Amino acid sequence: MLGGVGFIDQIRRMSKNMTASATGKNKQVVTRFAPSPTGYLHIGGARTALFNWLFARHHGGKFLLRIEDTDRTRSTDDAVAAIFDGLEWLGLGGDEPAVFQFERTPRHAEVAAQLLAAGHAYKCFATPEELAELREQQRAAKQPMRYDGRWRDRDPAEAPERAPYVIRIKAPREGETVIQDAVQGRVVVQNAELDDMILLRSDGTPTYMLAVVVDDRDMGVTHVIRGDDHLNNAFRQLTIIKAMARIEDGWDEPVYAHIPLIHGSDGAKLSKRHGALGVDAYRDDMGMLPEAVLNYLLRLGWGHGDEEIISIDRAIELFDIDGVGRSPSRFDIKKLENLNGHYLREADDARLAALVAPRVESRLNTQLTPAQTDILRLAMTPLKPRAKTLDDIAEGAEFLFKSCPLDFDEKASALLDEPARALLTKTADALRTAPSWTVEAIEDVIRRVAEDAGLGLGKVAQPLRAALTGRTVSPGIFDVLFLLGREESLERLTAAGHAAAG
Repeated sequence: MLGGVGFIDQIRRMSKNMTASATGKNKQVVTRFAPSPTGYLHIGGARTALFNWLFARHHGGKFLLRIEDTDRTRSTDDAVAAIFDGLEWLGLGGDEPAVFQFERTPRHAEVAAQLLAAGHAYKCFATPEELAELREQQRAAKQPMRYDGRWRDRDPAEAPERAPYVIRIKAPREGETVIQDAVQGRVVVQNAELDDMILLRSDGTPTYMLAVVVDDRDMGVTHVIRGDDHLNNAFRQLTIIKAMARIEDGWDEPVYAHIPLIHGSDGAKLSKRHGALGVDAYRDDMGMLPEAVLNYLLRLGWGHGDEEIISIDRAIELFDIDGVGRSPSRFDIKKLENLNGHYLREADDARLAALVAPRVESRLNTQLTPAQTDILRLAMTPLKPRAKTLDDIAEGAEFLFKSCPLDFDEKASALLDEPARALLTKTADALRTAPSWTVEAIEDVIRRVAEDAGLGLGKVAQPLRAALTGRTVSPGIFDVLFLLGREESLERLTAAGHAAAG
């Protein structure tokens, strides 16, 4: 995890150096991911970040991060750290230091003042009581609830002395606003539906709408790729962009691409009842690999033919917005687990062992020695083929580090009857004479024991597995014996025989 609050302070200091110069004439693709730091990195937010990151990489552009922390009552440093941590785990870091929106408040106020001075905005002195009464009237008349522009053309001198006011944009009232959205296609809103939204509150702080527009312009953002729940916001934000474009150069309209939200398997909006929402839960609680999560998120709403397994390099090569569909995607945890199983099988054994070790230690309430860590690394090859999560591997590796006498589950105990105990004794005696402790030498001994007893290999392997692991499911029996070592294997076989006899 990144270094907590100290790291955040460092990022903030660096972000203050961000230039506010216009970049509208710069044709380089610039995307951004702009989460609000009110909690974990949402899995839907991670997909938005991924799409922005891939689009920038595909077009040789820049991917930027912005922390939208203007809601001071809900924004926390812990949440900021969690967002950076999740992005780092996924490999989706920004190409420049992150921008913190709250620290740019003076710049937002400056733009509001420009709009006011140019006549594209105005001071509104309507009191909260007046606005509440207006809403009640509109509600009673079953009209859309929006500000009626009562101060739009009035002289501010008519207001009481020192009366508080907000600054509102003068939204167009006639005609229509059209967005040619890169995902949704042509979307039209009648300007009569737009209201004169607030830009600057009475305490001088900017609204979200103003801050987003100013920051996107100053950061040189060319493509706004975000969830389709922001589509309505785009029309309101365009009123600011168009008004500022009449004042100075550099206020170009970005390309909008509004991505359908992720739904649960039942088609409803993704929520906690569908499973984990935070990226950290997929890493910490569910044992997913970042490459699996990235591959799965990529395929949620974007596709390229029948390709399912797509590496990040391949994704950069292929990804473009025209591959994003208009319909919501359905999150399927089983598909993610299957995909994770693929990446577990492809992963480097040393890397996997390092990820699994803390999980084994937690399960057994112990600390692995360096020698045990080496055994764990060797165990990855036989353990990972059946696993779908890191926890599956940890559970499968537990038997390696338990002490005699083992605890046997019900199925294992049932296998250790009197004939099985006799077979265990014969097997232990034969293993003591093995010329070496290799998988090949062990296999040769076990096969000879099975032949001498007139049994199939499975009839020997099952009681052996029960005696050595306490369970009826494990890696191949030859691998189990090899990983345990000669001394530990013989000790467990002997202990199991005694336990069954008792």
